[in-house]
Amino acid sequence: MNLLLRTLRGRMRRRLLLTYRIDPAVAGEIIPAPFRPQLVDGSAVGGVCLIALTDLRPGWVRPRWGISTENAAHRLAVEWDEGGATRTGVYVIERHSSDIVPVVGGGRFFPGIQRRARFEIEETGARFRVGMEASDASVFADVEVTDGWESTLFPTVEDASQFYRAGSIGWSPRRNGRGAEAVELSTTRWVAEAGRVNEVGSSFFDGLPRGAAQIDSALVMRDLPVSWRRPATTRP
Repeated sequence: MNLLLRTLRGRMRRRLLLTYRIDPAVAGEIIPAPFRPQLVDGSAVGGVCLIALTDLRPGWVRPRWGISTENAAHRLAVEWDEGGATRTGVYVIERHSSDIVPVVGGGRFFPGIQRRARFEIEETGARFRVGMEASDASVFADVEVTDGWESTLFPTVEDASQFYRAGSIGWSPRRNGRGAEAVELSTTRWVAEAGRVNEVGSSFFDGLPRGAAQIDSALVMRDLPVSWRRPATTRP
């Protein structure tokens, strides 16, 4: 990572976290060593993260010079051993962005290879329809904020929220194909709301063996100041 880009800052105008219950054997075949699936109630946990970012910029640049992007990431929750302890985070299988800057810079000036994609967005105050189309992947989600909570993995929306907050370190393949590189998400404000999934489709999760991936739940996060930094852990 370039020294000038050790920190990225921005604002998550909207973040949809779509959670899948995954067959642990299938997840284990996808995740490279030394990572292993993090299990909840006997299942691996996968997800699609759909983020609308504004004011995205290097940490030393003022907000008015930031860019706005739509982004999608397919991930699996993982754990690994480090210093005699078990750490948790996510392994990002693929990332897509609407803007050329993350595509060019990802894996070069900051962690995470990005591919270019086209996004279609329809939003109201409490309902979000997000579609992503790329040459190698597609996602569609129709999610609305709800007072109820339905999940077979997490008893409450707070449990789901804390699970994701604890997994703040994201690993992804290096551009040269040798190992993985990490980035850590932090925020001064973490608020998640329950989402109801009206419709969802993911080329990645739908492409797994029949029955291996089932949509479980959704979280909605809005208007969060965020930053990404190289974490203290870089060698799992």
